[in-house]
Amino acid sequence: MKQNTSKWKKVMGWMLFLVAIGFFCMQIGYLVLHERFQVEYVDNRLFYIINIVCLVCLTLAILLLLQSTRKFIMIISSISALLIIGHVFLLVSSNNEIKNITSISPDWKHVLSIKENMESGEAIYYRSYYGILARPKEVLPEQTIGEYQVEWLADDVGAVTYKAANNTTQQFIATYGDRGSGSSYYYVGAQTHGNWQGDNVELVSGPEGITVTENGEAEIFQWDDIHQFGTLAIVLKKNGEAAWTIALHENFQVDTGTIEANEGNILLYKATMENAEPIVLSRS
Repeated sequence: MKQNTSKWKKVMGWMLFLVAIGFFCMQIGYLVLHERFQVEYVDNRLFYIINIVCLVCLTLAILLLLQSTRKFIMIISSISALLIIGHVFLLVSSNNEIKNITSISPDWKHVLSIKENMESGEAIYYRSYYGILARPKEVLPEQTIGEYQVEWLADDVGAVTYKAANNTTQQFIATYGDRGSGSSYYYVGAQTHGNWQGDNVELVSGPEGITVTENGEAEIFQWDDIHQFGTLAIVLKKNGEAAWTIALHENFQVDTGTIEANEGNILLYKATMENAEPIVLSRS
């Protein structure tokens, strides 16, 4: 029985040691990529979390593989605890300098990553690659304050609503897909031309712009006040402030080679810091 226990400890010890080595090599690889290609983790806190996991695995591996006296266990445990506490402190300190806003898409295929410099208020959207790695793509249009409201309108459309320094409500849309062949650019406004109906909402897209009627109250948005994100969404603005987002539903099919109306639904999402659900609209 004692021999089986000893064998089990060695197997577990070596497995934990290999896991620790794997994480260590991953961190070295990350530092090289970061230096050469400006690649970062989608969330800066991941660097410290991975280090903590590596330390835990290495500590347990040492205790399982080596003959341990009580004094030896205390020394190794104390050193490991101090290192972990140090990394927790660095994690908190880092997040106080660079605020990380991270959200995973409903299908777990995309990561929405925004990093805000707490001193300057500048927020940068990062495009994710290979899961947990990302590169800076663009700066959010307005200096930000306060919290962020993130809502996935589709598996490949993430809406970020936030308050700007001038106290206006703004929306930034992260898009990761395409509703056409993927080989050509198209305008969402043109693809949604026509009349649309939803619960207590009517939307009309025409040559003069887009009109949204909610509970009998109509708002008109000129094309100069409509901003496109990728090929999946547009944000309607009034007096420099976001009012609505229109996104193409996952069932929307774009065919740029025909003049006929495209099939599928669109989604209408209100720009508000309160909880809001996207409204599904059908062509009427």
